[in-house]
Amino acid sequence: MTKDDPEKKASEESTGTPPALPPKEFSSLVTPFYIQALMALETEKDPKSQDPDSRFDLAQRMIDLLDMLKTKTEGRLDSEEANILDSCLHQLKMIYLQKKENS
Repeated sequence: MTKDDPEKKASEESTGTPPALPPKEFSSLVTPFYIQALMALETEKDPKSQDPDSRFDLAQRMIDLLDMLKTKTEGRLDSEEANILDSCLHQLKMIYLQKKENS
């Protein structure tokens, strides 16, 4: 985006402030994967493929990516960051197992 971007200018004029950016925090890295997995698990079937199992494939991929992030950052996170990642993974895995059993 350039300084003279009309969309940015319109946004600033309507709200009086520039659009907010997500904070530079570890949770900002974890959250998109978490939300994508939750959305996949809450969907009855993939609207594009109509394959009910494809939503589990997407959720599993997001869980795997978070597991990989956990492995790669082990010992480098503070306690709050580790708790965020562990909590997200635990919740997703429990929901995944419950939904998979019920499908």
